[in-house]
Amino acid sequence: MTLTQLPLLVFVGISLTTMLTLLSGCEKSLTQEDRPVAIAEEQPESNSTPVAQEVEDGLEVATLGSGCFWCTEAVFRELKGVKSAVSGYSGGKVPNPTYKAVSAGTTDHAEVIQITYDPKQISFTDVLKVFWETHDPTTLNRQGADVGTQYRSAVFYHNNQQKEEATEYKKQLDESGKFKSPIVTEITAFKEFYPAEDYHQDYFKLNPNQQYCQYVIRPKLEKFRSKFADKLKTEEK
Repeated sequence: MTLTQLPLLVFVGISLTTMLTLLSGCEKSLTQEDRPVAIAEEQPESNSTPVAQEVEDGLEVATLGSGCFWCTEAVFRELKGVKSAVSGYSGGKVPNPTYKAVSAGTTDHAEVIQITYDPKQISFTDVLKVFWETHDPTTLNRQGADVGTQYRSAVFYHNNQQKEEATEYKKQLDESGKFKSPIVTEITAFKEFYPAEDYHQDYFKLNPNQQYCQYVIRPKLEKFRSKFADKLKTEEK
């Protein structure tokens, strides 16, 4: 090797390294890396406390985990009869969890949404139908590229009726063969709900051009709208 060849080899080496880095970044951009772990570093840590839901007379509450709460919230906020959908954390062992801690898998919390709905407009059974139709309940601690216990499929029931309905519906789905693999959805008693940090709330609506929103949430939302067109709110969303 001559001294004149050395700069060329160094340049080629740097170029290949740069290319591999860019490709790696593109591959990750639609997975965990595109979710706001980095954003969380710049946000004040949550001082959230568990919410004792004050429910208006005639309304009911459901707490569901089906992967990324951005996705779940975007779906349920468009559903007729749903009055509110709040992203947050349930099912863990650590009080006042932050997104950073939940993402690290150290708190045992699941990303969930807590919805308040009018049972005169939508039944809990219909809520469950939308829940099980809009995520993969057969993959343990995983939804697509989102991997971790925080993404587990879960129904946190608030009363015995919800427990019975969820258990029976899950059994019927398994027996029907609708899914190729057994449903692994956790059905467990609700204990506490911690609202997620403010920047997670209404995330899809406020960040429609973000890559995760464009390539993960939007297709899921469009599929939901097509399948449940008769159950969508008619007023402006």
